[in-house]
Amino acid sequence: MKQMIKGLRLLSTLLTPKVNSKERIQTALQGIRDLLPAGGGHCVACLAPDARYGLCNPCRQDLPVNRWHCRCCALPLAFAGNETLCGQCLQAPPPFSRVIAPWRYRFPVDGMIQRYKYNGQRAFARPLINDLADHLIATLDTTPELRPDLLLASPMHPARRRKRGFNQAADIAEQISKRSGIPWTTELVTRNRHTHPQRGLNREQRLANLRGIYDVTGTPPPRIAIVDDVVTTGATARSLAEVLLGAGATDVQIWALARTPG
Repeated sequence: MKQMIKGLRLLSTLLTPKVNSKERIQTALQGIRDLLPAGGGHCVACLAPDARYGLCNPCRQDLPVNRWHCRCCALPLAFAGNETLCGQCLQAPPPFSRVIAPWRYRFPVDGMIQRYKYNGQRAFARPLINDLADHLIATLDTTPELRPDLLLASPMHPARRRKRGFNQAADIAEQISKRSGIPWTTELVTRNRHTHPQRGLNREQRLANLRGIYDVTGTPPPRIAIVDDVVTTGATARSLAEVLLGAGATDVQIWALARTPG
């Protein structure tokens, strides 16, 4: 019994917190990292143990890349070429200059974004956000004239944010800002009233639903990139770009994870 008590006392000294022991903390954290699987853990799609930011290479290669698209709104096209304008952009040129959206909104990207957006399962968005940041940094390295002065997370009404628990656009903007060094905000534009969800509405209904709901709270910088999760009909992008340009911005881009087929 005495031996057991001595053993417990020895263990208790090891558990005693050490004041100003930064080196001990760093050593312990490194030990924890060494226990984790190499490459970032398991793949969220197939559970393979060699994932990078949540996706293994085979699953990452299976993502539906938005390779051929309208050069303005990034609408997926059925033929090769990224210098073509879609019919909608020819008929009614949008106020924004371009949309950058690396993936098409279809399996498995659609399910990954839905789990993130509606169920708060951030692990499914982690690989998409990281790879979007990689794509944007590479784009800005080759075309630095596209670099915006500010990232604006697509505004969400406070009531909807409370219900969902977070603003996914703010999550994405924050991560891109950390990687790119471009400042971001949620406060330059606010929504002045609660609207019906855009999901399930056609383009005309979406435009009507968004008419007059945005207020610019300050003077915008010349170049802005609006950050969102998905570009569907482009109604939100058009409405936001219009109020920003009306307030003094000179160029508005849209950066998103994915673009729907139409």
